[in-house]
Amino acid sequence: MKGEVSVKNLERKKCPELAHRLSPSSHNVQPHNSCCVDEVAAEHVGAEAVLHYGPACLSPCRKLPVLHIFGQQPLDIGRCAEAFQELYPDRQSRVVVLSDVVYAHAMGELEQQLCPEYPNIVFSRVVCGDPPGPAPPGEVRQFGRQFPVEALGGLQDCAMFYVGAEGLALTNFMLTWNRCPFSSSAPATSCGRRETLNVNRALMRRLYLVERARDAQVVGILVGTLGVEGYLAVLQHLHELLHRAGKRSYTLAVGKPNPAKLANFLEVDIFVLVACAQNSLLDSSDFYRPIVTPYELELACNPAREWTGNYFTDFRDLLPGACAHVELPPAVPAAEVVPDISLITGEMRAAHLYDPPAPPQLPPSTTLACRDQTRALAEISPAASFLESRSWRGLEQQLGQTPVSKAVQGRRGIAIAYEDEGRKQP
Repeated sequence: MKGEVSVKNLERKKCPELAHRLSPSSHNVQPHNSCCVDEVAAEHVGAEAVLHYGPACLSPCRKLPVLHIFGQQPLDIGRCAEAFQELYPDRQSRVVVLSDVVYAHAMGELEQQLCPEYPNIVFSRVVCGDPPGPAPPGEVRQFGRQFPVEALGGLQDCAMFYVGAEGLALTNFMLTWNRCPFSSSAPATSCGRRETLNVNRALMRRLYLVERARDAQVVGILVGTLGVEGYLAVLQHLHELLHRAGKRSYTLAVGKPNPAKLANFLEVDIFVLVACAQNSLLDSSDFYRPIVTPYELELACNPAREWTGNYFTDFRDLLPGACAHVELPPAVPAAEVVPDISLITGEMRAAHLYDPPAPPQLPPSTTLACRDQTRALAEISPAASFLESRSWRGLEQQLGQTPVSKAVQGRRGIAIAYEDEGRKQP
């Protein structure tokens, strides 16, 4: 079930005005990801609550209460149970069962069928929003899932069984819980299989991007969500981290990233995407510059954070008070700085943090300078100065400098073969 269904129902029930207000075409707002709640569009129509239809990443929203309507995709319980029994013949196996949200409705029946034979099986529960208070010991709360862990060695002693199709949700689970073996059952084929994603190779690729982030001097922060709780706090955290690391940063709101959009920013060495957990792991192999996650940027710029084997896709885990927050260490004196060598370029680079900026003092101001003899004032901007040095600065209007002429019919067709191709122009 999609969000457009509710609008069509309103039109059939003779509520065209409300249907027009709720229609995505009635305002110029496009959600960055369909799994995220479009809180900005809801604020445009003055909504007090949001009904989100379809698959969801279950990231908590900032302001409005949300009711999720996932829909109920059909699931053959018998075939799914058989696939589980083939994958786990040992009845004492410790397995945590996860599912896509569209199959959450059938997990109770599957639990009744498997629990009598598997005493150590655990079924996760879908939770919309963050439950109040911290998670008690022995309980996992992540990505809208909640389940207890009774194994002595913790979650790493358990296997994971995922009910759903291959996609971003499964990849997110596998990288986050990378010490657990995964298997899945695709409802479309009713076949079980052991997941063959080479987690180690995927992590090696992500660590290579961390090394690229260490070499970068200009970082573009891509705002991929405007509704997930804590996105403003992580933006401020990333700005402070990059400033103390001696790197320049620019915040870019470009909607859904694609190679054509980001190719316009040739000065940026690397991008960091602030998005929900499912969409943070963007495959940037087709992009001109790599795209990393906030956690990978912290690995590159925060000397106090070390790689422990744990991977965090939720940026809220990096904020103060969260489970994975690491304070920035104090600046190291220049005489005690240990040189660092890039593993990619072989050149020396700075790998230490600088002192935090002092509080700004209004008098005297250094952002304003005299431009000419008329004592006109101009603001000094690094970005504007760089733009002045570029040979091509975009389309120039040249108002009042071109003669007025009548509009004439232009060429027709596509660029590879115009209709008048091969004929002389009059």
